[in-house]
Amino acid sequence: MILLTAVPAMSAGRVQEFLSKAQPSEFFAGADRFGPAQGSPEIIPTYRGETLLGYVYLNSDVTNATGYSGKPIHLLVGIDPQGVISGLKLVDHKEPIVLIGIPAQRIVDAINTLVGKDMAPVSTGAATPPQVEIVSGATVTVLVMADSVIRSAVRLIRSGRLGNTPSATAPDPAIAAAAARTVDLDQTEIRDWQTLLGDGSVRRLNLTIGEVSEAFAKAGNQGAADNPESAEPGETFSDLYVAPVSVPSIGRSLLGPAGYERLKAALKPGQQAIVVAGEGAYSFKGSAYVRGGIFDRIELLQDGSSTRFRDRNHTRLGAFEAQGAPDLPEIALFIVPEELKLDLTQPWQLQLLAQRTVGVRDKAVMAFALEYALPEQYLKTLPAPPKPAPSTAGTVATAPAGASAASPAPVAGAQALAAAAIEEPLWLKIWKANTVSIAITIVALIVLTVIFFFQTALVRRPVLYTWVRRGYLAFTLVWLGWYANAQLSVVNVLTFTNSLLTEFNWEFFLSAPLIFILWAAIAAGLLFWGRGPFCGWLCPFGALQELLNNVAKYFKVPQYTVPWGLHERLWPIKYIIFLGLFGLSLYSLALAEVLAEVEPFKTSIILKFSRDWPFVIYVLTLLTAGLFIERFFCRYLCPLGAALAIPGRIRMFEWLKRWQECGSPCQRCAKECPVQSIHPEGHINVNECIYCMHCQELYHDDHRCPHMIQVRLKREKREALSSPSMLQNKEGAGGPAKPLITHQGKPVRDATAEAAPTAAL
Repeated sequence: MILLTAVPAMSAGRVQEFLSKAQPSEFFAGADRFGPAQGSPEIIPTYRGETLLGYVYLNSDVTNATGYSGKPIHLLVGIDPQGVISGLKLVDHKEPIVLIGIPAQRIVDAINTLVGKDMAPVSTGAATPPQVEIVSGATVTVLVMADSVIRSAVRLIRSGRLGNTPSATAPDPAIAAAAARTVDLDQTEIRDWQTLLGDGSVRRLNLTIGEVSEAFAKAGNQGAADNPESAEPGETFSDLYVAPVSVPSIGRSLLGPAGYERLKAALKPGQQAIVVAGEGAYSFKGSAYVRGGIFDRIELLQDGSSTRFRDRNHTRLGAFEAQGAPDLPEIALFIVPEELKLDLTQPWQLQLLAQRTVGVRDKAVMAFALEYALPEQYLKTLPAPPKPAPSTAGTVATAPAGASAASPAPVAGAQALAAAAIEEPLWLKIWKANTVSIAITIVALIVLTVIFFFQTALVRRPVLYTWVRRGYLAFTLVWLGWYANAQLSVVNVLTFTNSLLTEFNWEFFLSAPLIFILWAAIAAGLLFWGRGPFCGWLCPFGALQELLNNVAKYFKVPQYTVPWGLHERLWPIKYIIFLGLFGLSLYSLALAEVLAEVEPFKTSIILKFSRDWPFVIYVLTLLTAGLFIERFFCRYLCPLGAALAIPGRIRMFEWLKRWQECGSPCQRCAKECPVQSIHPEGHINVNECIYCMHCQELYHDDHRCPHMIQVRLKREKREALSSPSMLQNKEGAGGPAKPLITHQGKPVRDATAEAAPTAAL
């Protein structure tokens, strides 16, 4: 069981510095003492009397364990001589999302699933690395911790230092010679229910209410254990079944031939589908998919990647077609989302997330895994790649004609690839697992760039501009913020600066691909437009404020304009907050990250208001203020906006156009600017401008901008003068008469008379 221990920051992360915070029995049952450290990196033998039970080591001594904070996450790991992880203890971390936000126990519970896992097969490539539950909002932290434990254990096993574990640095030759496998699509035999269940085609997870309560109690959550779904502990909590129906034989058996053909037509190349069925006191569907379109009680995992299903992936089934199948009340067909490339030739798992209410509003969650490995009968072996011709002594082997001399040797086999994948950098695995989200983000940034470069064409069409802006803000809030959790924070700035002063490591920053891409885009955008691209378009909380204010205006909520003198003096508050956090981070980054809670981003966007009530009240207060004063937080309190405004001064181009009359005497743009970033004299303060382009919409409007009104009136006058229908009384008593000029249907005596009202505007 992993235990959470708070310790002061250490100048060095060696195992013996943290060992005093742990007891031998926390890693091995009955252990009573630690032995002297051995080797480098140091491992600590652990004994019961004179019997060696295993070893304890520090994960960060063996492999990289840099978390989201840019600092190592230190875990003491217990491992027995056979390579089985026996215990974990989190002894030190600086992760901001865990310091304040997500309860540390949720992280602890997720990593505890590694206890009892055998790492010896993983080290040879005979098995895939075990997976942990992904904690929403702390994905990077959990993946870094799990990856460091697995990678460090594998390295120690391969070193041969644990005694009874294999020490080879490569898979066994027999394993390496094995060829890759794939699903046999030609096998379409229809089987009955008992056969499917008996050979593992359908896997089952049966839990009683008492077993779930016991699991909550062992995890230290007695409140959840004392709040069962029924007073009968022997009653079924969940009887769950799962099977991959994109496998022809399984799909035809469970869905029927016609149902399988419909599914096959709906699947894209390489896409998979599964069925989940169950009964019991606990519904695996829940009700969240009705409210928000997401099934929050089940999660699909493979190779460190995970996905949850949404209503668009779901089809309700009435019954299974297989002969002898039970009559189950809940049967769901799920098409696996494209962001998870489910490989049916490799093990995967479906997690049932058991939720119980604790107190008035809090929920405790316990994950129960249903492991699945496709039976061998559904797999076929691909032809092995040809072996290279052996070379004789004194003879240099030559490549075939047309082959590159630098080409790598043929792949030895699937297990060899799996073994090599252990050493693949974590950030690269994360990027590969998030290709769809990365592509969507890049497309969104390209669209925003097009909007900025062709802003004149857009703002000349006010209705189109309004809906384009609202649509983009809705995308930023819902997808970029609430779904992808890509909310930038001043913590990113503090962490980056701190890493430059200590040990800079790109791998840490690359571990959050969407955050990295957004920061790269914003850095480029600072040269062109200043802070505006982020603050006005890419900040989910800013989008939330503006959209709520739009709703408030629709319902005639009064809007208040802060007097310019007071407004100008409130501006510096956010700069003071940022400089305070920046200075504090040089002394203690952890403390600065705690005080960075002045940002409401974590509560409202990352955790979606699922937090202690003081934080929720704080956010609701800011949003309420924003109903009356548009973007109240952005104007006066946002330290991230201040951090971006400072380098934003170096922007190289001036894209916002102004007329000579702006500010003297016209004040229209200044009065209508959503954040009051235009000075009374007409100057735009780029430090405060969010680049909403409202002033540019006014700039081209010949019914609201006084300058453009004059241009329009002069144009109409010229058109009236040049129109033959407007010329009357060409001859009179005194000669040719002056042309009769009209303006908006009213006669005007001459051009001089028309000029007077125009000049007055």
